Amino acid sequence: MENILPAYNDPLFSILLIIVIALIISVVTYAWGLYRQQKEEGNLLKFLEKFDSAECSLDTDDMPFETHMFKPLTLLAKAFENSGEYHKAINIYLYIIKNISDEPAKMELMERLGNTYLHAGFLERARSIYTEILRKRPRNIKVLYELGVVYEMMHHYEKAREIIEPLNTLNEDTHTLSKFLELSALISDKMLRADEKAEALKTILEEEPKLYRQIVDTLLKLDTTAAWQVIDPQRIKEVIDILWFLPNSQLDLDIITSNETLSTLYYAKGYLQKQPVAKSGFFALDMLATARESGFEEGDLLFSYLCTKCKQSFPVSFRRCPNCMAINSVEVEEQIAKANPQTDYSLF
Repeated sequence: MENILPAYNDPLFSILLIIVIALIISVVTYAWGLYRQQKEEGNLLKFLEKFDSAECSLDTDDMPFETHMFKPLTLLAKAFENSGEYHKAINIYLYIIKNISDEPAKMELMERLGNTYLHAGFLERARSIYTEILRKRPRNIKVLYELGVVYEMMHHYEKAREIIEPLNTLNEDTHTLSKFLELSALISDKMLRADEKAEALKTILEEEPKLYRQIVDTLLKLDTTAAWQVIDPQRIKEVIDILWFLPNSQLDLDIITSNETLSTLYYAKGYLQKQPVAKSGFFALDMLATARESGFEEGDLLFSYLCTKCKQSFPVSFRRCPNCMAINSVEVEEQIAKANPQTDYSLF
């Protein structure tokens, strides 16, 4: 035995000792990593159990999972999501996540699950999902933005603004988002007086002109005079629907009569009696004005709202696109329609 093992003062003994220690460390590290992985999977399954719902019509409890089912099921879940059947999409996403072992695929599906909860209006569940993803992938820029959207929709503006710092660390341009959140918090603040809000709104507009539409809309509700002071004749297209639906009492005739586009708009609306000489530059407005001059007073404007980012069109205006959650992406589209008489119906 003494001939097999080197003596303790032999250089080979030191080398053998180093090799044995390295092997022990490798085995312990591997075992610990395996244990951590199994623990993470167990924690994830336990986490996902909170979102199981008996309300879904798809029964996946006894459905065996096979690898080749992954792509068809994800496509089916996306189709359900796009058609608004969120409960079915959620059920499928949960089923896939529980049955796959690929970590990147799990994180991608977790993000889709969070998005589905967000669009379905389950904000607290979406927040939990995004927080869980960021616990494992803290540098996920897209999820950071989406978590900020959730906090914003929950009116937790301070928490939403906390997202700005990590995004700045990741070299994201957050100036517009920061001002958007500042504006949202200001609008919802019930403690400020109307004149204080108006001044703060004008300051934000100077710092971020992209928020022009929202600020004009808010100012018209707070201080009509201040609102007309910031209305830009070169940017009437952005607020044409807001101006169209203004009551007669909120008009500033001095400003309106000095601008051809505004004069045409309110002549077509029926608020002004004298038709402007010049054209407004808006086909629909000019057509309505011409028709009104000829005695046809049943014309109206119908508005739709296009998201310039995802190209989806909506019948109502939005601050964030309901589809892609983009800010400052609304584009107002107007078309001529026949006026409908307003009729009040009593429920009694």
